[in-house]
Amino acid sequence: MGDRRIGVDVGGTFTDVTLSLDGTLVTAKVPSTEDQSEGVIAGIEKACEAADIDPESVTEFSHAMTVSVNALLEEDGAKTALVTTDGFRDVLEIGRQDRPSLYDLSAEKPTPLVPRRRRFEVSERTTTDGIEEPVDEAEVRAIAAQLRDLDVESVAVSLLHAYAHPENEQHVADILRDELDVPVSASHEVLAEFREYERTSTTAVDAYVRPAIDHYVSHLTDRARELGVPQPRIMQANGGITDADTVRRNAVTTVLSGPAAGVVGAGSMAADEQDGLVTFDMGGTSSDVSLVRDGEAERTTEGVINERPIKTPMVDVETVGAGGGSIAWVDAGGALRIGPRSAGADPGPACYGKGGTAPTVTDANLVLGYIGASTSLGGELSLDEDAAYDALADLADEAGLGGPLEAARGVYRVANANMTRAIRSVTVERGYDPRKFGLAAFGGAGPMHAASIADSLDIDRVVIPRASGVLSAYGLLAADEKRDAVRTYQRSLGAVDPDDIDAVYEELSEELLAEVSDREAATVRHSADLRYAGQSFELTVDVDRPFDTADARERFGAAHESAYGYRADESVELVNCRVTTTVERSAPTVEYDADGDPQKGSREAVFADEVRETPVYERPKLPPRDEIDGPAIVEGDESTIVIPPAWNIRVRDDGTLTAEVSDE
Repeated sequence: MGDRRIGVDVGGTFTDVTLSLDGTLVTAKVPSTEDQSEGVIAGIEKACEAADIDPESVTEFSHAMTVSVNALLEEDGAKTALVTTDGFRDVLEIGRQDRPSLYDLSAEKPTPLVPRRRRFEVSERTTTDGIEEPVDEAEVRAIAAQLRDLDVESVAVSLLHAYAHPENEQHVADILRDELDVPVSASHEVLAEFREYERTSTTAVDAYVRPAIDHYVSHLTDRARELGVPQPRIMQANGGITDADTVRRNAVTTVLSGPAAGVVGAGSMAADEQDGLVTFDMGGTSSDVSLVRDGEAERTTEGVINERPIKTPMVDVETVGAGGGSIAWVDAGGALRIGPRSAGADPGPACYGKGGTAPTVTDANLVLGYIGASTSLGGELSLDEDAAYDALADLADEAGLGGPLEAARGVYRVANANMTRAIRSVTVERGYDPRKFGLAAFGGAGPMHAASIADSLDIDRVVIPRASGVLSAYGLLAADEKRDAVRTYQRSLGAVDPDDIDAVYEELSEELLAEVSDREAATVRHSADLRYAGQSFELTVDVDRPFDTADARERFGAAHESAYGYRADESVELVNCRVTTTVERSAPTVEYDADGDPQKGSREAVFADEVRETPVYERPKLPPRDEIDGPAIVEGDESTIVIPPAWNIRVRDDGTLTAEVSDE
């Protein structure tokens, strides 16, 4: 039967599926369900039926979901408790004492995931030099009894300086695990890194989402087994997959797993000869942008979800609440706004015909002619044009605009402006010139907006991968297995003993290599967080083994100059040692063939406030090396591509489309 891989990504509106077999790529979309596993199984069955294979013949199943991020955004995670060092009960509430809005006197910080009544202190003391006061076992068991009375569903343990000396924290965690029948997240296992607030916040997030992840992954594994599909391998925020048992123990690593898969898919399927790619993923609820440079996705170790810091290795993604299902509204000042509220999958945009009445970006695209009434979203959902016009007419009345068409133009422009700002934040604001990058557009709505956004950024090249509507699902087929570890080791770089640093790297490497699926195939990457003396935050640079202090300083200086425009003569401090292990997986080989007449007709579409008769093409029928001048609309089952008049498109041999500004 050969290699038959299936990837399933759950989004806010649709669940996307890709299946590779025998050199072909089968895609499918089904509506996302409240119990995400129902939509996942339905998507697998639909893809297997389209490929005419039995699900039991699938050899590998990779998955990205939104369970953890939804729990954080909707604040409906587990009833969580926190156990911390005496005197540090309020670290989650105090935070960094910075104001969310400097000049807003009424601004409020987010409510802590763990309320004060469920935060407990233990009498212990650990310093950076070692244990000064051991844990009182009876005190911890008394706390466990209180936690039982409170019916907590999860516990986070974060003791002072446990990143350096975890013995006390491990003792507390062991007692709680023995006394309680709930998951216990210990900070030295979640994030062995200094900074009490961030470490405690990340551990609390892990505990908060862990029961939901454990239940979901267990339930999905059981349903997959019933279907005859292998146990799912789960995409992590770091852009790599791992086994289901690992993410059940490290739930925080699953935040933003879907966007990470999309960036991986773009990097593998939309290779570009320029400096790299700006990836632009526009789905039903939000849009995600990131960078791929030198063939690798940009990563960060700091993220914020719903105003709560999370320090875990993750693909560096900027998210804005502007997707196809984002609702357009008028603020108190009369300005047109988009999102972050979304119509979701049910009832969805007004044009879905499921009872939704709020105007959305999808409704605007329908009124503008970019998608037609005969277009079937996801290959099965037909559209109600009258409902879209009615919704935009109501918006026009509220905004004082000239009618549905003018309102639709406004929605399209505002949505594009939101996404343009997000792209600037990952390029211009970080020292990169967007004009040197290609724009890789994907997601169900991304290719409809990409050329217009590229125009505003002076980007002259847009790449639309063949599986653009389900690229996150495709990225699951191409993603490597990755694992990360970090340990704080603060020293002046000029005073460190390289042998001591190598010993830290060796220990971290062995921990990760013991967990990988294939130790012999694994590669190990070492990096260090460095900063100038007196700085508050660090830059991460790759380092070699054996560790060379002069080389590390030079690499840090180059990175600092690239990020901030200068180097300094100050001494350099080593802060954290990082290790990443990777077991590479090759992207599936997919052949592309086209048959039949690609032009299916034409319809009126609006470009630059002008209504033009625009040819409509079927993407699967576009032959390799074909070229089409804009304006044009190219439709596929998962996404629609809009090519403005000043652009043209070319079909690559693999089915990828490249849109460029016309020379004329």
